[in-house]
Amino acid sequence: MKKFMSNGSRRDFIKKAGATTALAASGALSTPFFARAASPVKIGIVHPVTGWAQYSGSQARFGAQTALDEVNAAGGIKSMGGAMLEAMLGDAQSKPEVGAAEVEKFNEAGASAIVGAYASNICLATTQAAAKHGIPHVVDVGVSDKIVSRGLENTFRFGPGFGAITKAGVENFLAINKAAGSPTKTVAIVNEETTGFGAGIAGIMTKGLAPAGIEVVEVLSHPTPNKDFRNIALKLREIDPDVLIPSHYYNEGVLFLRTLQRQKVQPKAIYSVLGGASSQFRFVSEFPDAAQYVMDCNHWFDPNNPEALALQAKTNAAGLHFNYEVFLAYTAMVFTAKCIDFAGSADRAKIMEAMAACTWSDSIMPYGATKMVNGQNSGARPLVTQVVGSDIKVIAPNDFAAAKAVFPRP
Repeated sequence: MKKFMSNGSRRDFIKKAGATTALAASGALSTPFFARAASPVKIGIVHPVTGWAQYSGSQARFGAQTALDEVNAAGGIKSMGGAMLEAMLGDAQSKPEVGAAEVEKFNEAGASAIVGAYASNICLATTQAAAKHGIPHVVDVGVSDKIVSRGLENTFRFGPGFGAITKAGVENFLAINKAAGSPTKTVAIVNEETTGFGAGIAGIMTKGLAPAGIEVVEVLSHPTPNKDFRNIALKLREIDPDVLIPSHYYNEGVLFLRTLQRQKVQPKAIYSVLGGASSQFRFVSEFPDAAQYVMDCNHWFDPNNPEALALQAKTNAAGLHFNYEVFLAYTAMVFTAKCIDFAGSADRAKIMEAMAACTWSDSIMPYGATKMVNGQNSGARPLVTQVVGSDIKVIAPNDFAAAKAVFPRP
């Protein structure tokens, strides 16, 4: 199969799809080709919209549904005569086994592809279930590298995984620290240990920071969900590290950072790697004092992309927050639609082949050309942000930075 080269913008893709539909309506297309447009392409969308992860899951569902609706509003899949995408919504209820059960329902209903499922442990279950039936599954958020390291030919992740993000987190922190005169000698790590993404951070950070003379003096793990961080805060006050590196989900991120504020734990910096709340507009708006100057190496959109800013405006208009769940699920769905368009078919095997060959280079993310290696987009990269006032600014790497890091924090 030829490689999928798409140098046009998402807007061009949608316009072309609309033009194809217009031809079909005018009778310019052959009868067999026009007939295919009558059958929609079914896409399973599964997220935890109830349970402990319901906030983030609901945000992700909005992003995926928005992308699907935009493709349909502009005329559907051009190579299939304007076939519409039909969303089948599933609720994983924040439980891996429920997510897997939703995949079984998608299979029985004839889904051609699946997008989801936010949390790493849920994604591990849904991708495995989809593999049994040969359903292509595009992971939107789940960062555990186990998701794409099991040899599942049906599984694709457009965004970066845990290993790549943590490596970038080390490199960018060392650059920020060096620019400030290298004030950091000790760090402490606080990570979640339940869902599969937080447990590996200590080893990567320790190995990466050691050559710069920075010691990881403590690693404090916690379950997800977690309702009390007071003991961890007391321990951090006792060891008094220069920099604190947390890694967890949104609810725990909010509680943890607010507990630090109440307990007056004040390191030189809080530099999250995959921090659940550290680069979330909701947290900044609700708890601005606890959020101030917190840095985060995480998923982030290209701040110079006008289509990203348009999606941000649409998200805000819907009363939601433009957080990573929204733009990751959105781009996962656009990627899925583009690959269906290239395959020219609702056939699962053909869509998987298109996903493996895709070289899409015009997403709203700072990735460049897509290059799938064993299901992982090797061109994906995170950015480093910092809360400044009521805004979140990109501070690294330099080619995307909109502000300089405030480090150490005042």
